[in-house]
Amino acid sequence: MSGRMRVTTIPPQAKFLVIRRDNIGDLLCTTPLIRALRERFPQAWIGVLANTYNAPVLAGNPDIDLVYAYEKAKHRQPGSSFLGWLLRRFSLVRELRRQRIDYSILAAPGYQASALRFARLAGTKHVIGYVHGQLFAKQIDMPVTADPAQGHEVEATFRLLAPLDIAGDPPSMRLSSDMAEVAALQAQLAAGATAARKPLIGLHISARKPQQRWPIANFAEVARRLIADGAGGVLLLWAPGATDDPLHPGDDEKAQALMSMLAGLPVMPVATQRLPQLIAALSLCDRVICADGGAMHIAAALGKPIVCLFGNSDAVRWRPWGVPYELLQAPSGDVADVSVAAVHEAERRLR
Repeated sequence: MSGRMRVTTIPPQAKFLVIRRDNIGDLLCTTPLIRALRERFPQAWIGVLANTYNAPVLAGNPDIDLVYAYEKAKHRQPGSSFLGWLLRRFSLVRELRRQRIDYSILAAPGYQASALRFARLAGTKHVIGYVHGQLFAKQIDMPVTADPAQGHEVEATFRLLAPLDIAGDPPSMRLSSDMAEVAALQAQLAAGATAARKPLIGLHISARKPQQRWPIANFAEVARRLIADGAGGVLLLWAPGATDDPLHPGDDEKAQALMSMLAGLPVMPVATQRLPQLIAALSLCDRVICADGGAMHIAAALGKPIVCLFGNSDAVRWRPWGVPYELLQAPSGDVADVSVAAVHEAERRLR
């Protein structure tokens, strides 16, 4: 790691802005950086610039003073005004400038021109980020050189703290459950006589990429085997919505089909329409089976043992962080080629 500038004396009450505008898992993998920053500077102001899609995973995080969530253009609701969206963007920039931020951290291993633009529009005094010889790299006055052996996303992101003299092993991820959401779900489970059944296994059946999607028939068979093998109940989780939803395609039809296959068994479908509901549901599970993705990282941040199904994703970079896990990845790079028997045996090894 190298840089043109290294600050060794930082005011205890400095203001930091962590910018992470990617997906849910990316933001969760940044929480160890935020946690270490808070431990090193307990009196500092720490803000996070996220987006409206991933920001809910920061709710209740004790390391953060304020979360700014902006709406990406692709997340605008159909029919919403572009002018309105643009005005909200200007308002956000104005609020950031009022904070008089000392240090912006571009919290991603790769170079992100849009994150750098936000840091500059916010009037940040110093910018910390990875550089790879990019056109605008000179605007990052506290640069970090990327390590070819990047390692896990948590580790790669954590190395951005080096210019602040923070090193060592990254701490665990941080994620809080909304207790009202947990209580509501517990009441729902109790009504279906599922809450008292232990252990409770979470099956999350959705995945964004086709290579990450395990066949529904496989999920049905593994659920049968788990219940026959001592699982008290199964929570069925999925991305809500219709398959043809232009903004966020969902798996309502797949979930309905799976419930038909598992009729009569202690399987409870939980339609998590909002991210806090998914967090609450995963918090109640004893173990989780899912594909690589946001739900997997949520489960890891909650400390859950995980059987994770990887398609063509980089397992070194995106494996569950800080929890016991069994990672299954077929040589073909297609989750469909992972057998039911392999998943069942992996779950048994986590008991």
